[in-house]
Amino acid sequence: MKDPVTLSTGITYDRESIEKWLCNKKNDTCPVTKQTLTDIELTPNHTLRRLIQSWCTINASSGIERFPTPRLPVSKSQILNLLQDTKSPHLRVKCLKRLKTIVFESDLNKRSVEAVGAADYLAYIVNNHASNVTSSSPAGEYSGSEVDEAISILYHLRLSQTGLKALFGKNGEFVEALTHVMQRTANDESRAYSVLLLKSMMEVVEPVQVMYLKPDFFIELTRILVKQISQKATKAALKLLIGVCPWGRNRIKIVEAGAVPVLVNALLDCNQKRIIETVLMLLHQLCLCADGRAELLKHGAGLAVVSKKIFRVSPAASEWAVRILYSVAKFSGNTSVIQEMLQLGVVGKLCFLLQVDYCGSKTSEKAREILKMHAGVWKSSCIPDNLVSSYPS
Repeated sequence: MKDPVTLSTGITYDRESIEKWLCNKKNDTCPVTKQTLTDIELTPNHTLRRLIQSWCTINASSGIERFPTPRLPVSKSQILNLLQDTKSPHLRVKCLKRLKTIVFESDLNKRSVEAVGAADYLAYIVNNHASNVTSSSPAGEYSGSEVDEAISILYHLRLSQTGLKALFGKNGEFVEALTHVMQRTANDESRAYSVLLLKSMMEVVEPVQVMYLKPDFFIELTRILVKQISQKATKAALKLLIGVCPWGRNRIKIVEAGAVPVLVNALLDCNQKRIIETVLMLLHQLCLCADGRAELLKHGAGLAVVSKKIFRVSPAASEWAVRILYSVAKFSGNTSVIQEMLQLGVVGKLCFLLQVDYCGSKTSEKAREILKMHAGVWKSSCIPDNLVSSYPS
């Protein structure tokens, strides 16, 4: 024990150990008494620390070093004073930077910053700036750099589920504010943090709250995919779009935002397995609607690049590719599409898929169903001899 601290239950622990218990393991009880902690403030036990340091000094001849007096952590009252100082325009940027440093120092600091309501104030900065920009009035009380700092702090706070739900708000005002930030900021880091924050919020809110997302939301996420700010932002944007796809008219809005050709181009350029799998998963979701399938077929490389991913990336990628082909064959399988699938070698690949145990029985069954749909055209066409026997009857 180097830095003894006492909980509100009266039990003393080493600071590093109890912080790990409270933050990393998401516990809210005292390990000894099992009492629920309503306040996670850790009070330094100076008497015990001095005794430990004295013992180290006495036993120095045995090679034991006296550790220095630890720096006192930031208290909630200090954080509140810092937030109060941010109301002064000439101190605001300096105070926000100090708050970010505090958040970076430890997980317990993150919890303390959230506990004093800092997230509400930071969200207010973003909302205030966005509302002034959209109303064509002056930029408002807060500058772009202050908004960037606020978004960065909110992301690094790693808010709890309760905090994220509160941040989202009743009507998703903060989502609109982040969308406006992404539209207008020149700071790619701030744009990336906005996407990551949106992803975290959408994971915890109720489905009904994501049914009425505005078109601008999907347009900005599509731009993130085009710009490829960072791999982290790209993955977050893809997962965010997948997460909101099933609700309301979101699929149509994603297609109307131009996402399908962007995803096809991503498949052409990307060689990272996880991203390819996620792109195919999203394409499958979009191909469940007629507009999504039409956009895929309109792209000159749409069907070709999807079929090319079968056997080339991973079993998961092959599974999503087969599901996309299934939707196309079942709902958009006109004469030209059927012939294109044959010319691209899709039929041969599906026949070969039935011969090997690569993707699992469900995917093989999907492949079998695709082949049966247009058996009259495909079976009589030029299929390699070694695959004819695999064609389902």
